[in-house]
Formats: sequence, C-alpha cells, structure tokens
Amino acid sequence: MTTLQSVPALGTHPAFGSNPSRAETREQLSRATFDLLVIGGGILGISTAWHAAQSGLRVALVDAGDFAGATSSASSKLLHGGLRYLQTGAVKLVAENHFERRAVSRQVAPHLANPLTFYLPVYKGGPHGAAKLGAGVFAYSALSAFGDGVGHLLSPARAQQDVPELRTENLKAVAVYGDDQMNDARMALMTVRAAVEAGAVVLNHAVVTGLRFTKGRVTGAELKDGQSGDEFGVDARLVLNATGPWVDHLRRMEDPKAAPSIRLSKGVHLVLKRTSPWKAALATPIDKYRITFALPWEDMLLLGTTDEQYEGDPAEVSVGEKDIAQILDEAAFSVRDQQLRSDLITYSFAGLRVLPGGPGDTAKAKRETVVTEGRGGMLSVAGGKWTTFRHIGRTVMKKLEALPGRPLGDDFEPISTLPKRLPLPGIANPRAVAHRLVVDGPAPGPRMAPDTAKHLATHYGSLAFDIARLANEHPELGERVHPDAPEIWAQVVYARDHEWAETVDDVLRRRTTLTIRGLATDEVRGQVQNLLDKR
Repeated sequence: MTTLQSVPALGTHPAFGSNPSRAETREQLSRATFDLLVIGGGILGISTAWHAAQSGLRVALVDAGDFAGATSSASSKLLHGGLRYLQTGAVKLVAENHFERRAVSRQVAPHLANPLTFYLPVYKGGPHGAAKLGAGVFAYSALSAFGDGVGHLLSPARAQQDVPELRTENLKAVAVYGDDQMNDARMALMTVRAAVEAGAVVLNHAVVTGLRFTKGRVTGAELKDGQSGDEFGVDARLVLNATGPWVDHLRRMEDPKAAPSIRLSKGVHLVLKRTSPWKAALATPIDKYRITFALPWEDMLLLGTTDEQYEGDPAEVSVGEKDIAQILDEAAFSVRDQQLRSDLITYSFAGLRVLPGGPGDTAKAKRETVVTEGRGGMLSVAGGKWTTFRHIGRTVMKKLEALPGRPLGDDFEPISTLPKRLPLPGIANPRAVAHRLVVDGPAPGPRMAPDTAKHLATHYGSLAFDIARLANEHPELGERVHPDAPEIWAQVVYARDHEWAETVDDVLRRRTTLTIRGLATDEVRGQVQNLLDKR
C-alpha cells in the first residue's frame, strides 16, 4: 500500500480551491436570516434545497449525520417505473414514474445513471403466469413510450446466457423489461453540489438541539456541530422538517402533543461477490405483491429486499441473521446456490421506508409523500421514492409558494418558471470521459487503468478530470486505495475538500465503494483518517 505522508493539505492549493471550512460555514449560517432552513440531508431535503435555491431563495440545509447518511444511501439503487403498481391499476403513477426516470437518466444525470435490463422469471407454480407477465411487461414498456425497447418473453436458455447463475429448474419463460440503476449516495452528493452551486449553504454533522420560536412560530433552529462541539443557531423565515424516519421526533420539538404522522418499514439488502458475469438483473415474484431483486451493481451483486414494520429507534436499525436468511432464501427461488454462499457476502445494510400512517401491510402501502403543517408553522415532509426525487422537490416548492400569508414573500422565481430538466454537475457522456481519462494520462507516467477510468466517469462525470489532475500533480494520489477496488487516493482528497467528507465512513461508505466491497480494512481506514486530518 502507498504511503501518503508527502501529500500536502490540498484544500488551499490555488489550482483546486476547496469548500469553506466548517467554522466559516457555521459563521455563514449564524449571521444571516435565511428564507428557508431545510433540516434533513436525505434526498428529499436535498432536492427541495436545490429547487429552492434555483428559485432565488436564500437556503440553508443541515443534517445531524452525513448527507444521504441513512435511508437515502440504503435503497435498491433503482430508478424505475414501478412494475408492481400495474397490478393495482395505478397506470398514471407508472407513467409519471417513467417520465421522471427517463428525465434523470437521459437529461439530468446520464453520467450517474445507467440502463439495466431486467429478467422476470416465470416458474411452474409461481404467483403469476407467463401470459400475464408478458402482457404486463409490454404494457410497462408502452408506458415508457418503448424508450427501453419492447417488453417481451424470452426462452430460459437465452436468459441463462446472460445470467449464468439463473436457476432453470421448472422455469417456463422469462419476461424482459428495462429500467435504470444508480449509486444513490453519489446521486445525492451531486444534488447537494447542485444546491450549493445555486447558492445554498450546507452543513452535515450538525445536530438540531432545539427550535427557535418568534411569537409562537418556528423561525429557526439551535444546532451543535457534531465534529467540533460548537453550538450555534440559524434564523429562517420558514423551516422545513425533512428528517425522514425522524420526522415525528422533530415535530414533537415543535409541539410535544403532535400525533404520529408516519410509520416505518425496514428494508435490508446484501452485497455479494459475483461468481460469474451478470448482463441483466433478476426481479423474481415471491408472492402477489412482493418481488425479490438480484442486481448487478458496482461489479458486485445486490440482493434484496425485506419489508417489515419497524417501531424501534431509527438510529438503531440494523441487519439481523433473520434478515440475511430471508434474503438468501428468497433469492434462491431464481439464483443458483453457488452464488448465495454466505462467504461471498461483503456487506449488508438496512434502511427505513417512510410510509403514511395507518393500518395495513407495509408491502402493499403506496410510497406517497406526506406533508403536514405544525401549529408553529413548521412544514414537515416525508416519504416518496428515489425515482421521483426531482418531482418531490418541485411539489414541496409549490406547497411553500402557496402557504397562507406567503411567509416566503414574493421576491423569488416560481418553480413553474424554472427549466424542468436542470442537469446535475458533471453531466457528460461517461464513455467519452472514461476514454479521455485513459488516453490523456500523464506523459511520463503510466496510463490510468480502464476500470478506474470507468469508475471515475460513472461516479463524477466530467468532474473526474479534476480528480485526474490531482493524481497527475501528486502521483501517489493516482495509486489505488486497495488493490481489489478501482478507487484511487485522489478521490479521498477530493471527497475531503469538495464533497463535505468529515469522517472515514463518509469517505469509504458514501463517496467511494470501499465499504460495500468489504475492503475498508484497518489499514485503509487509518490512511484515510490521516488524509482527513491534513485538511
């Protein structure tokens, strides 16, 4: 492993610049009165902050942990129309989801999303027949204007060529359709960056310890810097509670008698090493309502998910042996045993879906966005799904614009007048970026490895060239963090100086893929910490 003792603190390097320090950001937050304070740095809060800043509002965004540090980085990594919604007759919902999916993957973030072919196996005795699923995937692709091809049926033999680990015993047919995939943590970080470029002030690891009130109305928050321990406050004309699973906790800060507005469902995923190439994903029906996924993702295999009601502390959600057994058992419906060995598991993670309050099976609940207004005027928003993150941000903005008394005033651009498909930073053709990274390597040194070039291109887009320049200027930063992963040390420095990485886990779990690959060794963690300490 490389030594990085000679690498300087690059945050002050004139060629690269850096984000403001935490002290500078706290000062910015403390001395201004913001139009909107967004509490919660999951994708829902991030998207709202982005759209609000684009409208010309003065926006602050804070989170108790890291951006996308909870549920928003614990998803199935899909941008999808929602095939299962068709059987409930939600045709309009599927069409709307497809519209958003295509907008994100084609115009907003083609550098962060990629098309993924899905195989839906039809087994003898399964919950659905071949004719029904064949018609379903055709209708599904029609609602996407056949932009991903025409949904159809495939023979088991043909499907196994693309997915060698597909279980073919009693397999009658395979239905085929298309959706998209992403790295959720990277998509969230790029959206934070877009919000900042539009003027938002952001700070992660900043815990809300109380709310500020003026004549009974919520007008800001008291905070504590989770890194330094410094206490400070933020004043705002309007406060938006977008804390996801913690939304009712913050509502009770506003009103101790606030009734619960949501319920939680736990979803668990496993990451495994692959035993063979996977050219398509599997979506296998378990029963009438549930599907289990086997997804090629980040050169690994992602399995999931579970769906069970959760009533504990959101901070303590975890993966249990029962969860692991359930996922492996359900995957075994369509995946061969040799791919499901427990020794292949490199990582597991749990997230909490936020669902509307009320009775009923969480697996059948709609992923609706819940918006409530408290007696102190704080707006709380929760729920929704990753695919529609832009739509949710725009919807929340419309609600803010229409609030009685117009607390935000009139001195901003209505959301309806803004461009509908603003791209995220780094937008570029990832294949072209990867090619350039390989070809344009430093003249005296070795070319960038193709797997590293592809990784940078599909996680940063054109911003990958900034990372390449760091590696060119400091060759030790061009070396791999771990020999079995594509990441290079320049990404760690870039995460520190440009992506608000404060802790080792911020770097290894959300800015890179080292943790999900099972490669966050003690040695790696120690060297990452050393680089973070050089800021």
